[in-house]
Amino acid sequence: MAAVITKFFIASMIMWIAPLAILFGFNHKLLPGSTDLSPYSKTLLSGFLAVISVNIVIVFYIYMALKEPSDKHEPDPAFVAEAKASVNQSTDKAESSSESLKKQE
Repeated sequence: MAAVITKFFIASMIMWIAPLAILFGFNHKLLPGSTDLSPYSKTLLSGFLAVISVNIVIVFYIYMALKEPSDKHEPDPAFVAEAKASVNQSTDKAESSSESLKKQE
């Protein structure tokens, strides 16, 4: 479980840092070729690249999640039993309320 949280935290940090670094690099002329652009083009290009960088991080995170083995994650048996009991209880209530409606008609 700790590995999943670590991966999520790292992906979240990269999703914040990458776009800000791209915008900072364009605004402070740290990226090569950004000095030749007009302010309008610089804004459009830096915004576009920032959005693309976030999407790349999301795709990478999804890929890492799909690559994890599915047999490693087992649900808690107590939780499963409690959930089944809750579902059965709600269906029993629904059946009894539908029967009482039929009796009233």
